Amino acid sequence: MGDVNKSRRKVLKGIIGGAALATVPFGNFKIPIFDVTLDEFFQKHYKEMTPEEKKTVIKRLEEKYDREYGRNDIEIMTTDAIPGVLFGYALNIQKCIGCRRCVYACVKENNQSRHDPNDPSRLQIQWIRVLEFDKFKYKSGGESSDFRSQFGNLQAGVDIEQSENYYNSPNVPQSGHFYMPVQCQQCERPPCVKVCPTKATWREPDGIVVIDYSWCIGCRFCLAACPYWARRFNWGIPYLPGKDLNPVMHYLGNRPRMRGVAEKCTFCIQRTRKGKYPACVEICPVGARKFGNLLDPESEVRKVLAEKRVFRLKEELGTDPKFFYFME
Repeated sequence: MGDVNKSRRKVLKGIIGGAALATVPFGNFKIPIFDVTLDEFFQKHYKEMTPEEKKTVIKRLEEKYDREYGRNDIEIMTTDAIPGVLFGYALNIQKCIGCRRCVYACVKENNQSRHDPNDPSRLQIQWIRVLEFDKFKYKSGGESSDFRSQFGNLQAGVDIEQSENYYNSPNVPQSGHFYMPVQCQQCERPPCVKVCPTKATWREPDGIVVIDYSWCIGCRFCLAACPYWARRFNWGIPYLPGKDLNPVMHYLGNRPRMRGVAEKCTFCIQRTRKGKYPACVEICPVGARKFGNLLDPESEVRKVLAEKRVFRLKEELGTDPKFFYFME
């Protein structure tokens, strides 16, 4: 971590100049490129903070967000991983109807940027993409297929590039189509973690891959490394009206992001570490989504793995996703 601290200081000096760094007082002075104060920029890595340092940071952030969003009810938790828990997810693609309720519930729960009608640079962000496939294009399997399945003597595969992400059907599900939601696969061997130069993203003991937004430098190496297109980047200042803000937050999850940082699904860490389902699981009208502890043989997700036809996306890459797709 010491080398990372040094590299961050070197970057800062290159931006605002050594003289300015020596003479400008810390506190509310902002670094325009990063939309953060010097206090925030020099903040310790989350994994290095003492409990008291975490309390100080959380208090500062709660006051900042209350002020920025016109609220007085913001609560940021730092709940640790639950011992003996490894979170896993299973999704029934035969049941999914492509309604996108999961997408909208995720946006609302996790304080994702909305579309600003007055500023096109402030883009809507969605962690979940629901892909629509034409069943008649379900093609002969091959190395280019992103997943394969056996139906009798027919080996078939699907190339995600042939899907439609922006379908706008008046009614779903559409005849002759099937749907496949894609989000962070919470890999056991996450390539995004390996390429991060500041260690701003890492895998937690419960399997959730998290991001410390205060340490993200916006290099986007993680976006390039992710084979599942699961990460998003804030090119502009996120647009989130105060009335839409979810005040129940986790430091490593759904706290508001800033311009120039990456973000992604965290299995609703602010919910799941409190024993609740992720918002997408709770909202699904057909029960296509299952979630639970992979270490518990009685959990819903373990029963799916034991009893259903299961596959993982791009399994040949060896990333070991903990997000499974299944069929009856």
